[in-house]
Amino acid sequence: MLHTETHHKQLIIGAGFVGLGIAQALNDAKIPYDQVDASDDIGGNWYHGVYDSAHIISSKKVTQFTHFPMPSDYPDFPSAQQLLAYLNSFADHFQLRPQIELERRVKLVRPIADNLWNVTFANGEQRIYKGVILCNGHHWCKRFPDFKGTFAGDIIHSKDYKTADVLRGKRVLIIGGGNSACDIAAEAARVAEKSVLSLRESVWFIPKSFAGFPIVDLIRGWMPQWLQRGLAYTIIRLTFGKHERYGLAKPNHRIFDKHPTLNNEVPYYIKHGRILPKPEVSQLDGQFVEFVDGSREEFDLIVCATGYHVAYPFLPEELQRVRGATVQCYGGSFLADYKGLAYLGWGQARGGVGSLIAAFGPRFARCLQLQDEIDVPLGLVFKAMGQPLPETHLSDPHRVFRQLKLLDFAWGLLRWKARQLDKEDPNFQNQPL
Repeated sequence: MLHTETHHKQLIIGAGFVGLGIAQALNDAKIPYDQVDASDDIGGNWYHGVYDSAHIISSKKVTQFTHFPMPSDYPDFPSAQQLLAYLNSFADHFQLRPQIELERRVKLVRPIADNLWNVTFANGEQRIYKGVILCNGHHWCKRFPDFKGTFAGDIIHSKDYKTADVLRGKRVLIIGGGNSACDIAAEAARVAEKSVLSLRESVWFIPKSFAGFPIVDLIRGWMPQWLQRGLAYTIIRLTFGKHERYGLAKPNHRIFDKHPTLNNEVPYYIKHGRILPKPEVSQLDGQFVEFVDGSREEFDLIVCATGYHVAYPFLPEELQRVRGATVQCYGGSFLADYKGLAYLGWGQARGGVGSLIAAFGPRFARCLQLQDEIDVPLGLVFKAMGQPLPETHLSDPHRVFRQLKLLDFAWGLLRWKARQLDKEDPNFQNQPL
């Protein structure tokens, strides 16, 4: 059945941290929208994706929505359960639930005539929308290593890890150097017979706090990148010393060039002999795993904390604009050749998402209102203003804040450029697919 009464609305796909923040911004701007989520409750990854013992790695201060602080009794690093309760409180406070449809999986999103979008749901229902905002997250499409050989034990992804019971009394190999990998390795150090952490390349271990303050709270907006790096290096040296003292190779990249790993426990457990660091896996051989240094260890379980693909399975091939982990869009969201489609939440900021969405949401709503005034895609306007396509999915949150303030300052120029381009192509039409 095709419903057309939604043609004046935006559709938000996803009701996690980003989706809820954007919904609140649109609601505040009085932009009509619907919101759908494939799960049976809101919260995104904090509802269906994290292990029971998970805590945020950034601080409460930067993770919370600036205009909706977390409860004062929350610790600096709230738990997964506290984050989920917070998101539910946010949805209730801003009365977002009436617009949310749960267990509503999107099957296909495609552009049709008149710059509208046809959305097909898994139950066969179809609706027509003015625009579609993609907030479906990037912690669900699991990436596995390409192993050589076969393993006689169990192999799981960190996405499927929920409690330490699966580790208890087992010989466990954790593959990966990110935050989830290190959290699981630390849990294995406590309850498993053996905990081995395999790193394809060494990572910078950064303590979550220093002198009683969360690390992310020590980095200020006025600090240039070189000073942020220098501060981080100093804190690492004062807290852990050299990585080589833990049997770890010195990382071959500058700090912040890759997503940082904030973890105090892995260095601690390495020093206590409860975590054994190993290099990249070479091959699997029954119950054994061989590493590139020629060593072999016997395991019962392999946990692949090897990340996720950024994926939009409901988009046609022509709109698959993901290159590596980076979405090729302008203004952080928009395409230059299609209007009405926005990619949000695909990047990874070095800090909490809430404060960023609190700042970004109202500007994004303002951009949607400008898009309503012109025929050409808003991404084309950003492109014409000289904005390049992103080269990385990583970002410095303080740089993002500065860019958003610059957008406010240059809004008049952006709007003027939009109208100039609109005059050149007043009859722009999306290519139907």
